[in-house]
This record gives sequence, C-alpha cells and structure tokens, in this order.
Amino acid sequence: MGIDELYPPDRLIAAQRATAAAGLDALLLTPGSDLRYLTGYDAHAGERLTCLVLPADGEPTLIVPRLERPAAEAGSTTGVRIVDHPDGADPYPLVVAALDGPPAAVGLADRMWAEQVLALRAALPGATQRLAGEVLRELRIRKSPAEIAALADAGAAIDEVHLRMGEWLRPGRTEAEVAADIAGAIRAAGHVSVDFVIVAAGPNGASPHHGTSDRPIGVGEPVVVDIGGTMASGYRSDCTRTYVAGAPAPADFLDYYEVLRDAQRAAVAAVRPGITGEQADAAAREPIAAAGHGPAFLHRTGHGIGLDGHEEPYLVAGNDRPIEAGMAFSIEPGIYLAGRHGARIEDIVVCTTDGVQRLNTTPTELIAL
Repeated sequence: MGIDELYPPDRLIAAQRATAAAGLDALLLTPGSDLRYLTGYDAHAGERLTCLVLPADGEPTLIVPRLERPAAEAGSTTGVRIVDHPDGADPYPLVVAALDGPPAAVGLADRMWAEQVLALRAALPGATQRLAGEVLRELRIRKSPAEIAALADAGAAIDEVHLRMGEWLRPGRTEAEVAADIAGAIRAAGHVSVDFVIVAAGPNGASPHHGTSDRPIGVGEPVVVDIGGTMASGYRSDCTRTYVAGAPAPADFLDYYEVLRDAQRAAVAAVRPGITGEQADAAAREPIAAAGHGPAFLHRTGHGIGLDGHEEPYLVAGNDRPIEAGMAFSIEPGIYLAGRHGARIEDIVVCTTDGVQRLNTTPTELIAL
C-alpha cells in the first residue's frame, strides 16, 4: 500500500466538486485530519498559519510558514501549489490572493483555532463562514480499500499489545506502571504515537474514561484496558479488553460480563449495509437492558474511526442514517457499576457489501492472567 494510494491526488478534485455542490466558494483548512486527508501532509499546528485554500473552481494553494516549506513539500502527495510566508509577515493576504475574487461563503476546518477564524473573518469580511465538515464528512465517511487496509494494519498492531498484557498486568502494580509499559509496547508494535492508555482496575473500571492512577491493582480485580495509537499512515487503532489477574473475578462480575460479551457479539453480527446507527446501538443495548443492566451502559455503542479517533458515523440512539459498505467504526458496549467494577469490550469493524469484517481479532472472553 503506497502513500499515493492512501492519499490519492483525485481527492482534491472530489472535494472541489463537493464544495461547489454545497454552495461554498472555497474550503480553508488549517492543520488537522481534513488537511491530511486531502494532501497527505501531516502539518504542524502552531501560531504560524498553515492553510490549504481549496477553491470550488481553480487551483488549490497550500500556504505554509517558510521554515516548514521543506516538510510540506516532502509530506504532500498531491503536487499542490505551495506558497510560503516568512516570520513577521501577515499571511492572511496570501489566502485572499489564492481565491478568485471575494468569496460569498467559505468552509472552515471544524477545529480551526479561534484566532485564525477571526483573522479570516477580518480578511474576508464579505464571506459567510460555515464548517468544512459539511463537505468533507461525506467524502471521509466511506473508506477506500487502501484506508481499510491501513485500519487493518492498525488493528493488528494494537492486537499485538493486548496479546502481551500478561507481561505487565499483575496484582500489586499500579495502573500507571502498567500503562507506561503499554505505551512503550504500542510504539514498538508500529504506532508512531500513543493516543491514549486507559488502565482502570476495580472501582476505577466503572468510569469509562478513567485514564490511570497510582492505585495498585488488587488480586482478582477486573481491569479495563482501552488503548489506541496512530500509525505512520495517519490511521488509528482503538481496542478494549477486560482482564482479571491473580484470582477469579467476583461472581457478580462474571455474570454481567457474560451478558456484555454476548451483547457485543450480537452487535458486531448485526452490522450490514442498511442498518442504521440507532439500530446498531440497539443491538448491543437491548440485551444488556433485558438482563437488568440498562442504566449501567453509560455511552453510545460506537464511533467512526480513520484519521481521527472519533469521527462519523456514530452508533447512538437518534442516528437514523443507514450504514454503508466502507464505513469503519467501533462496537464497544460496556457495563459500569459505580464503586464496584466495570467492563467494556471494543472491536473496530468495517461494514462490507454483505456484512461485517472485524479488524480486531483477539478473543472477547474475559482474559485471566
């Protein structure tokens, strides 16, 4: 899988057509996943302006700080025209110059810094500002075969880390100590950065986004381990397994873990083209509720993944958008009992033309170490 295949030049053309169809004259994209999606360039976000000016009709221009021009030239796969600005110069006139006349409406990167939003408002006073995500979301939500391959590589890499958990997770060690070992293993498995490491033992497992602490792991305590990182491709991993070390888990935990495991498997099996995000959420939620644990399932069933760790589509009540082939997302139900313990099982999956492909393939049973 070559980088040109993962970030093909024709994405710029597709984005220009979508920009025109949305009634926008241009997209203005500062560093982030949208800029990388369209150019391949993983730009540094800083106080110096980097901005892709993508007119609906005309030549795209990547405006960069002069000291970052070599990185932009090396990082871009699309041959986009690059214009640089030296330190001390106002870069915003370059944005205006890259447009074919004053625009009526522009789409700004969804997570653009506020100081840049305001500067662009001053530079383009007649332009209505909208979110570029209105345009790019529809292009990014269905993954190409190259993107799916990149996500599969990320899934296999994070699976390697889970398979090594017995090297680090044992009673008496703190969550933070275990997390430090995991972070090193995430990089060793092929990730260029660690996005997050959650090691949540005993009562901390009842908090879905706990993180880590200096609390030692107790004998027989359930431990939720949710980990993910970014590969050199830019695509991300995210996988959760639940462990118990040193002794059998409490009986009440074992009872609801079986419910959770079956619910997660049912939700994965339910994925196919045409099912809605809400229906996929219900496939996990309904068996958990039927077993009496409905209030303990605190979050949505899943989120999309790609160049961002969380992106469209979301598997959540109220989302009536049908899932389509090529969409990639997590299936991660959880049960959390405050003050006691919790559990979560998470796989990344891809909707195929006739069903589903799991990108995380390690067992989903409770893992005794």
